[in-house]
Amino acid sequence: MSDLNTHSKPEADGMAARFPTAYSILFGLIIVVAALTWIIPAGQYDRAMNEEVGREIAVPGTYQTVEPNPQGFVDVMLAPVAGFYDPDSYAANAIDVALFVLLLGGFLGVVNATKAIDTGIQTAMGRMKGREIWMIPILMSLFAVGGTTYGMAEETLAFYALLIPVVIAAGFDAVTGVAIILIGAGIGTLGSTINPFATVIASNAAGIPFTQGMALRLVILIGGLLTCIAYVMRYASKVKADPSRSVVAKQHDAHRRIFLGADDAEFTEPKLTGTQKLVLVLFFATFAVMIWGVSSQGWWMARMGALFFGMAIVVGLVARMGEKKLTSAFVDGAKDLLGVALVIGLARGIVVIMEQGLIADTILNSAAETLGGLSEIAFINLMLWIEIGMSFLVPSSSGLAVLSMPILAPLGDFASVSRDLVVTAYQSASGLVNLITPTSAVVIGGLAIGRVSFDRWVVFVWPLLLMLAIFIMAALSVAATL
Repeated sequence: MSDLNTHSKPEADGMAARFPTAYSILFGLIIVVAALTWIIPAGQYDRAMNEEVGREIAVPGTYQTVEPNPQGFVDVMLAPVAGFYDPDSYAANAIDVALFVLLLGGFLGVVNATKAIDTGIQTAMGRMKGREIWMIPILMSLFAVGGTTYGMAEETLAFYALLIPVVIAAGFDAVTGVAIILIGAGIGTLGSTINPFATVIASNAAGIPFTQGMALRLVILIGGLLTCIAYVMRYASKVKADPSRSVVAKQHDAHRRIFLGADDAEFTEPKLTGTQKLVLVLFFATFAVMIWGVSSQGWWMARMGALFFGMAIVVGLVARMGEKKLTSAFVDGAKDLLGVALVIGLARGIVVIMEQGLIADTILNSAAETLGGLSEIAFINLMLWIEIGMSFLVPSSSGLAVLSMPILAPLGDFASVSRDLVVTAYQSASGLVNLITPTSAVVIGGLAIGRVSFDRWVVFVWPLLLMLAIFIMAALSVAATL
């Protein structure tokens, strides 16, 4: 899942290990913000219920200074805990989100234990033999589905060793194999539609249903995916016609020895069992039911969590796991996402410190005054680049969501820009940065398995990033004027 980069992978220990974890970054920010409560003047807005947003929001023009309440050591230590359930916080509480994440992790753990998703993708790979160029759009689309639905990220690391030998044997290079997986899942996360670790958590932090803004996100997803597929196919075709045009041409022979061996071993196609096919149907049906529940039945975190909990049991029964294997898979899956749940509390702890220190509204007022004269188009594009900058500091999609949305989403109220558009700018920025950031274990791990150096990856991917950035800015600009 696209979360914290906390799942330690041996392949990712290189460059990623030199950077602080999301935990350290966010706790450090809590300390910094607490120090700022001793410096920044305290102030507050009046608040009134906004029916469209469904919660109280700041009333423009009502800001006034108040008696300061600087935060000390005890407040800093309490902030992560208060971030989960502080009843006085204007930001939505995190405990329901954290529990939902754990239940979702359990569901994914049970599904992964059946090997249905892994085998399904391997089957698609095997059936492309002789038509290898078409494996690029098919597999990138499959990975994008994983990215847009459940934030597929760390799970992709298992596929590099399977796919890269096939790609090299077909006459392409290791970069093509890395791009199919990393960019495929990455563009899905960038264009998240129902991804709980980006869209759902960010929308919750912004105080809106995650179904708001779905149409624009689909446009970004489909347009971005088509752009990425065309880019990778064009590159792969050039490499097959002339291997010297590969960005890793100097490693051509070494890569063939490493990934193919002396005998150029062939890929053996696995077979999806009837049970695995049924599990895949149940997997996608679960997300379809979630969309229906949220969009038409008023569901939120509790009912969504109950859905994933119940479907985990159903999948376990269908796969005839047995009680011990089912519960172990569920607990292991939840355990894998415990870091996500913890980082949500840490990130919201920053907001708690700002609110208790009475500087949140001061920052909001200062930003509103700075951005108040901007047009809707200038405002939303500035939001995109602010989030891009923050994404390098906080590569965790969920951590960035709960850190930035409580502050940046209300700014949209001042600029006549809908909050769902600010959420879309956030997730687009986070997804774009996480295609290249060296702080991501997913990026560094995938490159390490593919024997592609980071500098060679930058050479390959930077034109695509530029195209995607222009496309995203255009989509946001058009949406801001509607």
